[in-house]
Amino acid sequence: MSREVKVDDAKCIYCGSCVGVCPVMALRLENDKIKWDGSKCIFCGTCERICPADAIRITDGSGSSEEQ
Repeated sequence: MSREVKVDDAKCIYCGSCVGVCPVMALRLENDKIKWDGSKCIFCGTCERICPADAIRITDGSGSSEEQ
């Protein structure tokens, strides 16, 4: 299964903290939503750790969170 970055829109406060720390610019704020570009992501977990709303999870593709 392929890994994914999931953003919980119900929790996200759209502060852009994750966008600002992504070392490969795989996240962007677009139309009041965080968009993830899987072709750029290196799954470093920085976005998941920095999110003040705990709205980001790196999953194994099945929806289950991975331990970093």
